[in-house]
Amino acid sequence: MQPASIEERPSLSMIAPGDRAPLGYDLAIPLVIDLDGTLLSTDVLHESLLLFLKRRPNEAWKIPGWVLSGRAIVKNRLADVVTDDDIETFPVCDELVDLAQKESERGRKIALATAADLTIAEKIRQRFPFICEVIASADGRNLKGAAKAQAVAAQFPHGFIYAGDSSADLHVWNEATAAIFVGRSTAMEQKIATKTQLAAVLPTKLLNFPTLRRGLRFHQWAKNSLVFVPLILGGKAHDPTAWAHAFGAFLALSLLASVTYLFNDLWDLADDRRHWSKKSRPLASGDLPIAAAILFIVSGGLAAFALAALISPACAGILALYLVVSLAYSFWLKREPLVDIFVLASLFTIRLALGLVVTGVVFSPWLFVFSMFIFLSLSAAKRQTEITRMVAHGLSLTPGRGYRAEDGPLVLSLGVGAMLATVLVMIIYLIADAFPEGFYRHPFLLWGFPIIIFLWLSRIWLLCHRGELNDDPVAFALKDRLSLAYGAAMVAMFAAALL
Repeated sequence: MQPASIEERPSLSMIAPGDRAPLGYDLAIPLVIDLDGTLLSTDVLHESLLLFLKRRPNEAWKIPGWVLSGRAIVKNRLADVVTDDDIETFPVCDELVDLAQKESERGRKIALATAADLTIAEKIRQRFPFICEVIASADGRNLKGAAKAQAVAAQFPHGFIYAGDSSADLHVWNEATAAIFVGRSTAMEQKIATKTQLAAVLPTKLLNFPTLRRGLRFHQWAKNSLVFVPLILGGKAHDPTAWAHAFGAFLALSLLASVTYLFNDLWDLADDRRHWSKKSRPLASGDLPIAAAILFIVSGGLAAFALAALISPACAGILALYLVVSLAYSFWLKREPLVDIFVLASLFTIRLALGLVVTGVVFSPWLFVFSMFIFLSLSAAKRQTEITRMVAHGLSLTPGRGYRAEDGPLVLSLGVGAMLATVLVMIIYLIADAFPEGFYRHPFLLWGFPIIIFLWLSRIWLLCHRGELNDDPVAFALKDRLSLAYGAAMVAMFAAALL
């Protein structure tokens, strides 16, 4: 049976998994599949490096020496830290797995040919029982490109179908009976067609703007609007220079925050893939490649500090403080129960400090005390939500955190206590500072603030207690109509109090 021509063949991604036609080649011809970017939608070397740096940071100094010894040596040394549990969580190309499974059931031999270390390849074979044979890097030989083509051709001299994803696979396709391309490049399809028959194309997910938006968490940029609060409360709402500096600081902080989110996701990759909701994040799911994330981290960090330096050295200093606290949180503090809640609240307060510094507003201890208590309450609500969902999923420990199932009542008590302290601080501020200073023309209108704050935080905790709250209460508030209505009412009250 002859395979369909390139013009005639359907794209396998357009056919329902149960309706896909089998490969139109003799079943005696084996199907050989690549690993990185083909069977897996990630790169094992990058995964191994991240795991090594996280689990053996004190041995990181050895890596340059391994590099000098050759790429195969690097892969072999890094493979030691990759466990079977890690392999089980690596994201896969569902299209290819489905195809290989069906071809195996038809009687076709499935082999894995990869430049990854043999140790990793064998663990991959254990995960996918349809793989009968493994060809991989070993004994100091890096099996990539021409070396892989030579090894596969020698193993299957009577022909083979090869599934790959990159230009390095062109050498193998040159020796193959037919090709399966996992990707979306039309130019690559044309190159493959000059080497052998193109049996099928399995389009991969696009690295598009929605994926980047989720990875960089643009929706979290709303939190950084706190830099404008000192400007408004400090009486500089009519100063264009202050607004320009505040907007520049907002943009710089937003870029840096996105960088820290990506870095945190990289560092927590293994834990996120075991989490009931975080496993769908772009990095954890394989939609965002690790290499692309690292590129964004470097470029975004440089851009953030360059912009901050243009505003003022103090702005760059506050951003550096934010970065240090964020990294300390990612590396260590988020695994310390209760301490992590305090650190999260501190990161919000640093946003206010940035706004104060770049606009030149006089320091207000009331604002900072209020900020710490309200964000302590919201951070506790975030952790309480995770604990509640952890219990619902039958777990006793939160993945990547230090909380236990029995910690729920304590976290709830602390969060509600911080909520009441928030309301109390607002009331004391109104009595002791706002009214006597005469800054507001109609200060009595501000009495609506503690009422709304109490109602809103109480609702957050009610939903949290019911298990109906989003993982992040701040993100929830930005989408919740009642929360937005409360916010609009407070803005109206503040404006009316000033006029």
